[in-house]
Amino acid sequence: MAKINGKKQKVAVITGASSGIGREFAYEFAREGYQLVLIARRIDRLEEIKKNVKTKTTIIQADITKPSDILNVLNIIKPLDISVFINNAGFGLSGTFISSDLQREVEMIELNVKAMHVFTKVITRKMIKQKHGYLLNIASSAGLFPAGPYMSTYYATKSYVSSLTLAIAEELKQMKSPIYIGCLCPGPVNTEFNDVAKVSFALKGISAKYCVKYTLRQMRKKKVLIVPTAQMKLAIFFSKFLPLDILIRLVSGQQKKKMG
Repeated sequence: MAKINGKKQKVAVITGASSGIGREFAYEFAREGYQLVLIARRIDRLEEIKKNVKTKTTIIQADITKPSDILNVLNIIKPLDISVFINNAGFGLSGTFISSDLQREVEMIELNVKAMHVFTKVITRKMIKQKHGYLLNIASSAGLFPAGPYMSTYYATKSYVSSLTLAIAEELKQMKSPIYIGCLCPGPVNTEFNDVAKVSFALKGISAKYCVKYTLRQMRKKKVLIVPTAQMKLAIFFSKFLPLDILIRLVSGQQKKKMG
């Protein structure tokens, strides 16, 4: 592990680091003096971040929808004492379930669910052996609602992320483990997500920079479920009092607005 002024330099590993929330986490951890390990498909984007930061940075080009690439990443980071792992890689799609592209949906499940699950399992075990570490899974406010017509697969994948994370957090708490695991569930964030998912947010989005700074404050307070805006907190709270069919219909209306 690299050292700064004779002290061990903390290591932050980030998947999906080439843009949006992942990239902003990279810059924030670099400002705090962390050694970075950045993982994404777009090597040119990772190289740009590496040029812009003043800390030791390792970049790994990987398509973590592929088991072989996940295994390669795990082999590279295995020797590291990881302080923070940001499980950020993911994407969304809009459209009716009947019309949406099956291959892209399968890729979404491979990334949003399977890759996230594998990294969560392996890194949590690693941090337990280390006796320290923070792991953050990036979900979405979508994962806190029962269903999302017109983004059905995306909502389902993010429900998996939030459900898994909350369950693990409770297990670690009962074990009296010092390991932190949390789940970021933002509403709209102004990133490239919109273009990939082919949506335009019906609500005003927050910046990735604000989202990351807020999230880090909450992580350090050991907050498990992180929702960055009061608007989304209220929406999630009041959704609990609505009949299921009405709530799903309201979510459907919001998704139609996103699709224009």
